[in-house]
Amino acid sequence: IQPLIVRRIDGRHELIAGERRWRAAQEVGLAEVPVIVRTASDLEVLELSLIENLQRTDLNPIEEAQGYSRLAEEFGMRQEDIALKVGRSRAAVANAIRLLDLNPQIQTWITQDLLSVGHAKVLLGVKAAEEQLQLAETILRRNASVRQTERLVARHLGGWKRRARRTAQIPVTSATIADLQDKLRQHLGTNVAIHHGPKRGRIEIEYYGDDDLQRILSLVGLNSSDR
Repeated sequence: IQPLIVRRIDGRHELIAGERRWRAAQEVGLAEVPVIVRTASDLEVLELSLIENLQRTDLNPIEEAQGYSRLAEEFGMRQEDIALKVGRSRAAVANAIRLLDLNPQIQTWITQDLLSVGHAKVLLGVKAAEEQLQLAETILRRNASVRQTERLVARHLGGWKRRARRTAQIPVTSATIADLQDKLRQHLGTNVAIHHGPKRGRIEIEYYGDDDLQRILSLVGLNSSDR
């Protein structure tokens, strides 16, 4: 059994991390368990408890996302640091946190297993919360698969693509580039940077892992298997 982590307070020992191991030891009748005594502030105790909670296997995706978000916001941890602490990849942490950008009702449906994380990733390509909700209701009504959801969202965003083509005819200025960059970010649900020059330019699209790349490809009408 891995050691429990405790701190000494008021002449007693307070459990910081390892509650599940402690309860399991009680259930099998162990009289003694290994412990590590640490000096920790109340803030450090909260951080350790939160990290341990995130390592549970029974967390739903939204609980996991909320835990990562708390570590980032309350403890100033970078996604790379969070990933290292909880034993996940940086891409997994980033993708989880993005679920919190969804309409709150959609988040509830995810916790209820009515929508999958796969559905959620596709819906993140739609920026407006109300539009997300309308699409999610359609998905539930039709009992749509993730692949069907990708087509549904692509059709929904088709009007945006037509508007983007018209916008391309407008003389390019700094304001135009900034506007196009913002629209691309909203459409793709990720960070986009446009580097524009007088004769050539470059568009950078950020993605987090294979699943996120496939989501972005589907939004622009491509598939990784296309030749």
